[in-house]
Amino acid sequence: MHLTEINTTHTAKTLALFCKVVDNFGDIGICWRMARQLQQEHRIAVTLWVDDLRSFQRICPPVNIDAEVQEIAGVTVRHWRDQQGAFTVADIADIVIEFFACDIPPGYIQAMAQCEPRPVWLNLEGLTAEEWVEGCHTLPSPHPSLSLTKHFFFPGFNNKTGGLLREASLDQERAAFQADSQAVAAFLQQLGLTETEINNTKVSLFCYPHAPVADLLKTWQNGDQAMTCLVPEGVASEAITAFLGQASKAGVSGSQGALTVRVLPFIPQADYDKLLWACDINFVRGEDSFVRAQWANKPFIWHIYPQDENLHHVKLNAFLKTTTSATTSLVALSHAWNGVSHPPLDWAEIWQAFQSDLPEIARLSGTWQEKMHENGDMTGNLLKFVNAVRLASQKDAV
Repeated sequence: MHLTEINTTHTAKTLALFCKVVDNFGDIGICWRMARQLQQEHRIAVTLWVDDLRSFQRICPPVNIDAEVQEIAGVTVRHWRDQQGAFTVADIADIVIEFFACDIPPGYIQAMAQCEPRPVWLNLEGLTAEEWVEGCHTLPSPHPSLSLTKHFFFPGFNNKTGGLLREASLDQERAAFQADSQAVAAFLQQLGLTETEINNTKVSLFCYPHAPVADLLKTWQNGDQAMTCLVPEGVASEAITAFLGQASKAGVSGSQGALTVRVLPFIPQADYDKLLWACDINFVRGEDSFVRAQWANKPFIWHIYPQDENLHHVKLNAFLKTTTSATTSLVALSHAWNGVSHPPLDWAEIWQAFQSDLPEIARLSGTWQEKMHENGDMTGNLLKFVNAVRLASQKDAV
């Protein structure tokens, strides 16, 4: 190969993304957003391997849970049933991504080792603000027995990491929606909200089952500000059912004191983004909704995925230390919500302090968003790294 050919041949055209659904919707949520962005913005042919099509269908209704192979929004979706299967070189994509260290089929790896050139193999890791990821981002990991190298790729909050996932049109779409009060009202009406509920302070609630939801609902119920809490069906079912006095099914609503709770159906990702944009405060969980809340430019509280020995508290505090939008009151509420603070807790006092800080938190959220923009978007950064790896391997082959 001549050196003059290198610059025109290193761009990847196909990508395989392997996703095992562990956190219900966060894993597939991230992978589905990324797959669509790769296809739509970068014209890469994406094959998304997913082991749990039923969870996928909750956020993407067109998914056929009985199909082995299907095409959705230009992305090929394959049901990843097990670790079996024989693969040939023709089956292997230019880029192979395993999300969050899921083990891809051994037969696929064997076929990867037979490719010339080798595919770029990445482990797309979970998002954290912990400093150690800066030293691990893009590190190589040679296969113990095959001529293959896997690289670690970490999303993150500075330019020493891969940045956050963000589509090119996201900011423009959000700004246009939030500037159009009629569009916001029409969207909320489609979800069943009354005019009164729309005019209340609106909170979206997405959390894990162990969240102290009952304490928060009681605080809002006894508060002096009219609140509308919007919660997806199946989330915090025990506390929501107790508040409503009936099963927390989609479409059900009820009011006590200053609080109205309305149960929403699970909605497609694009509508979930709009819900975050339309609410005044967002309670989010895991990673996907956590990232989308940051792009919503609204105050939010993160319920982090629980880990043994409370390791998730370390991860939570790393983010609270990093973000510019964490006032003292937001930190206090985050700690109470995630079990960092030990009972007894004065929830009314914690919420009142947070509520008083909301204008400042909203201002700081905009500053944080601008800072995240400076890091570029994760998908674009990942492709730049992939192309650099491919280019380097071609130079080595010359």
